[in-house]
Amino acid sequence: MIPLKGRLLTRHDFDNFGWGWKIIMQLKSKGIGRELLTPTFIYLWLIMFLVELVKSALLVTILPVYMGSVLQLSAFAIGLALSLQYIGDNFSRGPAGWIVERIGFRATMLSGLVISAGAVAMIAWTKQAGFIALASTLLGIGTAPLWPCVLIGISDISSRNQNFGTAMGVIQMSTLGGTGAGPVVINFFVDKSYSLVFWILLGCLAVTIALAVLLPGMSKDAAKADRQVGRLPKKGNLLLVGGIKKLGANLKHTFIEIRNNLHVSPLLYPALFLQSFAVGLLTPVITLYIRTVLGLSPGAFSSMLIVGGGITALGLIPVGKMVDKFGTKMFLHAGFLTAFLSILGLALFREITMVWVLVIGLGVSYSLILPSWDTKIAQYLPEGEKGTVWGLFLTVQGCGMVIGPIVSGKLWDMLGPSAPFVASAISMGTLFFLHLWLSRPQTEFAGKPHKA
Repeated sequence: MIPLKGRLLTRHDFDNFGWGWKIIMQLKSKGIGRELLTPTFIYLWLIMFLVELVKSALLVTILPVYMGSVLQLSAFAIGLALSLQYIGDNFSRGPAGWIVERIGFRATMLSGLVISAGAVAMIAWTKQAGFIALASTLLGIGTAPLWPCVLIGISDISSRNQNFGTAMGVIQMSTLGGTGAGPVVINFFVDKSYSLVFWILLGCLAVTIALAVLLPGMSKDAAKADRQVGRLPKKGNLLLVGGIKKLGANLKHTFIEIRNNLHVSPLLYPALFLQSFAVGLLTPVITLYIRTVLGLSPGAFSSMLIVGGGITALGLIPVGKMVDKFGTKMFLHAGFLTAFLSILGLALFREITMVWVLVIGLGVSYSLILPSWDTKIAQYLPEGEKGTVWGLFLTVQGCGMVIGPIVSGKLWDMLGPSAPFVASAISMGTLFFLHLWLSRPQTEFAGKPHKA
């Protein structure tokens, strides 16, 4: 485990960022404790915001239009590039979590960001569909280490004060902000020059690389500190000790550690899958449904996205703080049930006032789910191989986002526009009942009684 301890932030730390100090003041005004606002945490916050900005700008705005209108590539090539990004990201998270435990927090994050920057450069300066597909895969592989690194990082930062939920609320706010800001910001520049757009994205990634250099690494002092508290992996478990010949033994050691120390209900894995599958079902059809079935204008749809997303973002930090105080159980119960009713309502109702109510309900539900879910999953981690287990859980969860859009299109074509919404609602309802079982007091994890 990599220690992420550091002194508390002062104004001097952010003089070079201009607007950085204002962000910190805003976070403090929302009741975020000084013990959470370490330099490491702020660097992670900024990295996640900028990476999500770049990814959303590429996947939502740039690639579909740039590949189709500018490069004159087929719709199949566009879909393949987008799919390969998700596949590269999802199936690299487990290995990334395993690697971060062995080569260090900073080295893993830096490697991923450098690969991501190379992928964006390849998209910018190549015109062949094959190279763009390769670049999309590399973008997914490059961004894969980010979430395992961030989750390990905030686990360590929040361990002393037991404020993981609050930390997740702040991090989720940065990712949502980046996801929303990417298409909006880039749309101001797309009409001027795609070259300028790609330079902006590369500039954002250059900033993330500079921030990653400031993250803690596997220093001798850090290793000594971790050995004293028993968290550093054994010497023979480090990635490069013994070279390639020891890699097989290293992997075997990992599997043995996980088998002996990870004690979770088998129902956790379908719950992880359904949490993202419900979202994946809606992702490709929500815009088409709002425009063609409900007959709303682009302006009205944008307003709904802003209101729903804004409600979610505003609720993340307060809910995170309450999760730290009261546990995850009641927030996840309420979140899954509200999401079930809201999504089902979107399939059944067409009246505009009711649709607005349902959008607000969906925003509330995800403000309850996002900080609570990751906090709950963190409770299942064993003491050893946390990075690997985080990667495993994220991979299972990410499969829902890979499979969901495929199923959604088939349901739309075969059963009609409401079918993906009904299927998503059923997924959320199933998840509600799975959580009822998983949150029973007698459920055990990591060899300890479960704390809901």
